[in-house]
Amino acid sequence: MADLLPNVSDPLAGLTFQDVGFSTLLYVAYIIIVAYITVFVSSFLLRKLSERLPTYRHTVTMLIPLVKIFVYFLAFYYIIIAFIQPNLTQLVAFFGLFGAALGLGLKDLFADVIGGIVIIFEKPYQIGDKITIGETYGEVTDIGIRSTKLVTPGDSVVSVPNYLVFSQSVSSANAGNVAMMVIIDLFVDSRCDAGLGMKILKEAVISSKYIIVTEKFPYTILLDDFPFYHRIRAKAYVGDLRNEFEFKSEVTRRAWIEFRKHGIRPPRMRDAIPERETLSSLPP
Repeated sequence: MADLLPNVSDPLAGLTFQDVGFSTLLYVAYIIIVAYITVFVSSFLLRKLSERLPTYRHTVTMLIPLVKIFVYFLAFYYIIIAFIQPNLTQLVAFFGLFGAALGLGLKDLFADVIGGIVIIFEKPYQIGDKITIGETYGEVTDIGIRSTKLVTPGDSVVSVPNYLVFSQSVSSANAGNVAMMVIIDLFVDSRCDAGLGMKILKEAVISSKYIIVTEKFPYTILLDDFPFYHRIRAKAYVGDLRNEFEFKSEVTRRAWIEFRKHGIRPPRMRDAIPERETLSSLPP
């Protein structure tokens, strides 16, 4: 019966190990240092190139995580063959066993790595995008093997694990474009001239140096009526998403200067709060 069974041998059997000495450890250290310097220099050069090509900024910066994956994988391969001399079958088997061990013992790290690969190829967001993931909003400055770095409006750097792309909704404000829509809400008293307020806000928006107006990037001014106030909303695109807050601040400042000149004032809280006599007359 045993003769009828196929001869299945362990693909890792007969694996030849190298003699490990000081020179081997020095070689491994050299590989790690070269890989780190290569990633650092290539990332620096690609970021500089992206600044010189603003139209292709996102395309160029998305090469950075690809370079990282390629360099680190290559470095890992050379470190492995510094200790063993596998043939192709043994190498495939080794990486399979290593992946299984990594998946079982370090599943969170493995999920982060897989998440990083998914982000790079499916591009739910890119380096330079303004995104909201979970409760965090900011500009993507780096997509690493394990995490994505965001810079928040408060200039804090937040590292978001890559595996969250599988469990959290991701909202991208610009979806890979340099231009981005900005929404500005101004609230005025319900007894003020809302039509005049809309005209003033429109002038403040279209005269801004940060705005871009084309058929693809239109602007609009909207009015919503609430019980005690009006909301005047401007929706417009900035030519560079990095000018989001400058644009919003400039338009808001100029609009309120003109509002005050024309007697348009913000809502008064006392109009929204019933008088004491009114409250006392209500049934318990």
